[in-house]
Amino acid sequence: MSLLTVQDLHVTFPGKSTGLFRKQSATVKAVDGLTFDIQLGEIFAIVGESGCGKSTLANTLAGLETPRMGSLTFDGIPITPQNKTLRRRIQMVFQDPYESLPPSMTIQQIVAEPLIVHNLTSNPTERDARVRRALEDAGLNPPESVLHRRPHELSGGQRQRVVIASALVLEPELLLADEPVSMLDVSIRAGILNLFDNLRKTRNLSILLITHDLSTAAHLADRIAVMYLGRFVEMGPTHAVLNHPTHPYTKALCSVVPIPDPRRRHNWAVLQGDMPNAAHLPTGCRFHPRCPIAKPQCKTTDPDLITISNQHTTACLLASPNPITNLKNT
Repeated sequence: MSLLTVQDLHVTFPGKSTGLFRKQSATVKAVDGLTFDIQLGEIFAIVGESGCGKSTLANTLAGLETPRMGSLTFDGIPITPQNKTLRRRIQMVFQDPYESLPPSMTIQQIVAEPLIVHNLTSNPTERDARVRRALEDAGLNPPESVLHRRPHELSGGQRQRVVIASALVLEPELLLADEPVSMLDVSIRAGILNLFDNLRKTRNLSILLITHDLSTAAHLADRIAVMYLGRFVEMGPTHAVLNHPTHPYTKALCSVVPIPDPRRRHNWAVLQGDMPNAAHLPTGCRFHPRCPIAKPQCKTTDPDLITISNQHTTACLLASPNPITNLKNT
């Protein structure tokens, strides 16, 4: 069952006015024609470099940005900034937990605030019970250990769990997690990721995980979409995307994931140059300026997603049903 459905989504931003005569630069195409869905109880990961449009997509799904065109539906209901009825059912976990928490409020006040804003309960006893349950489900046991403390008195991992509890207290059905572990020490990242997996199982919660780290997505996601300059260049089940990558960009990302076995040979595929400006997209395939195997037709033809195998799609003119995984030999 599809909980979230996205069809041909486009999100643009006007260029900045610069110079003596206030000339406006080209429009930025942050999200450029995305189509996908998220199933009930599924963890769907979006992976890509900074600037590819991942966070803009999350903000749009949360109703914080207005798309230029396309449709967004949640459980059959259109998602718009004006539709406030979905705010409770779709919650977001931001990257920096310290910036997400009001420094002058106690943890009890912070987690209770969404209940007050949405007018879900006026009974203080019931409200306190829901706050405690959310903190427990976020892994802060016992809740009494943090209820009367303030954000600066907690560790980074504890602060992120408070942010998650603030979302859980509304009992959402979809959680948008935007780089939820990138600001945390490596030693506590696994605990937060395991928490998301547990919440998916115990609450039947769907999660959109946004990350630049393929290993993080591999640990948690059922499906992965690789994003580049506003578009998905590869999408499919996690095992298919990671074990049989077909797009050169995905291959490059997979090649730099650390391998714990020192006896295995690691063929690095280091990309040259930086990601182009989203206001001045390359002609043809938007990855061709950095692609190590680009052909002349890649500069003129913009590829659509094609099916490689069951639920595994890729946007590459050189892809085939039997992908070659070693870029150096392609």
